[in-house]
Amino acid sequence: MAEQISVFLETTWVYGALIFILVCLFTYFYTAVTFDPKNVSENLQKMGGFVPGIRPGRPTANHISYILNRVLFLGALFLATVAVLPMAISALTEVEAFGFLIGGASLIIIVSVVLETIRQINAQLQMREYETI
Repeated sequence: MAEQISVFLETTWVYGALIFILVCLFTYFYTAVTFDPKNVSENLQKMGGFVPGIRPGRPTANHISYILNRVLFLGALFLATVAVLPMAISALTEVEAFGFLIGGASLIIIVSVVLETIRQINAQLQMREYETI
């Protein structure tokens, strides 16, 4: 049974489709765990902010959720495409997948680490400015 699954997953298109679907699903899952539109709406209301044309409270949360789902769909498709693109190119050009030094998932991880490092450096620089005042 394990050998049959291994042979089935060895085909590039099946593996690529599985990776594409999993990246999309985990994008939605991660966003659902980390981002709460109701909490954002409450914080916005507490700080006196509002979304123009939208009533505070539940309508704002619904609007944020609606916008989030639209952006999340495009973001999930983009991330999944970046993750699968090296495999698709290697399959179409008949170049081995190991010919690529950096795969799609590795590229996503590298970019996120670089962005987080830049954020931390900026935060440290801002803290240093506050200490001199």
